[in-house]
Amino acid sequence: MMRISIAPRRLIAAGLILAAPVLIAPLAWAEGGKPLTLSAALAAADAGNPDTRMAEADRDAALAERDIASSRTDTTLNFNGILRSGAQKPNMENFLPDNSVQLIARKTLYDFGRSSAAEEAAGYEVSARESEMVTAKERHRLDVMARFFDVLMADMQYTADNEIMSIRYVTFDHGRDNLAAGKISAVELSELESRFQDALLKRNASQQQQRITRALLANAMNHPGELPEDLEDPKLESNNRKLPEYTVLLPEMLANNPRIRAQQELLVASQKRIDSYKADRRPTLDAEVQASDFSRPALTRDNVSAGLILNWPIWQGIRNDSRIAREYALSNKSQAALDKLKMDMTQSFLETYLQIEQLQTVGRSSAQKRVEQNDLVLERSRGLYEMELRSDLGTSMADTVEAGLRARRNEYQLALAFARLEAMMGKPLVAEMIKKKQ
Repeated sequence: MMRISIAPRRLIAAGLILAAPVLIAPLAWAEGGKPLTLSAALAAADAGNPDTRMAEADRDAALAERDIASSRTDTTLNFNGILRSGAQKPNMENFLPDNSVQLIARKTLYDFGRSSAAEEAAGYEVSARESEMVTAKERHRLDVMARFFDVLMADMQYTADNEIMSIRYVTFDHGRDNLAAGKISAVELSELESRFQDALLKRNASQQQQRITRALLANAMNHPGELPEDLEDPKLESNNRKLPEYTVLLPEMLANNPRIRAQQELLVASQKRIDSYKADRRPTLDAEVQASDFSRPALTRDNVSAGLILNWPIWQGIRNDSRIAREYALSNKSQAALDKLKMDMTQSFLETYLQIEQLQTVGRSSAQKRVEQNDLVLERSRGLYEMELRSDLGTSMADTVEAGLRARRNEYQLALAFARLEAMMGKPLVAEMIKKKQ
């Protein structure tokens, strides 16, 4: 029985196919051309992300509102300059200048809860926006991690498809010699060529996916157009940690989840605004000091005066009642949003928890068994291929590579699930997750 020998021209052709360029631009901001690590990708994502900047802008606006609320009782200093003329009885035709200048300082001593309620409302608003900012940052970090893993999977898929395509090409090229020798028919050669073309098409699609996933990662890291070339596969040691009981984690999530905490603080802020609006019906007590100068002196005029002013609003129409009614409606909406958010987060938390359990046990075990099985099948196919008993070496290799991809994909999904679980509990990404793979 004749053994297969690959001619030099086949080796050269296969090598040219394997050497097809990936067409990836170098990462201009990487240090020293080193592979991009997950920690570096996350650090790049934290700087200047649009979602984070929008959350920071909301926080800054809330801080400004708090300053406005706290300034309600600040001392005010006003200058009045008046140019006028007037006449006195009995001669009403003799108009004389009656000009004046006034410097008035006023300080609110007590407003019966107006400013304190408004300031508390603004403070809770600031806390809510800060919690939302944390949520935006963690959500973006999770997106960067997912994009990072997508690139690694695309690279693994490309390598696998490229190897399989090379084998299909060698098999097809060998088939042309067999056709010339009368060992196979033209139909059989056409089938070999078709399988090679299918493998080539899949390899090219994988090559395009490499570039697409890198572009998405570059965008997530706020470096559009600067595509990373080499990525370092993280170790993901934290995937092996023991998952605590669900009944233990759930109360911690409900207490520390940034989104729930933000909604709770927005609800309290709305309730404090209602208190502030209600206080508008109450009086205010101000202290005032005034210094004046007049062009026409009079016995009833004081150049310097000081006093206390009590201002009590007796009737304001429906303006204030309408503001209170509107805020009550907004408060009820905030309460409903909080209740719905708790239900949604509890459901999402349960699904993520169960996903981790599945990936750590059945998913990991099944993927490992598939790897072991396909390794055995591949070894057998290689032996039969060498003896020309079977020609399914490419299929066996594809199955083996796919099994390896499945096992690694399981670990990436597990790492993302753990990261989502921790984000829901208000915790940052674990340090062990970003160590390189060894």
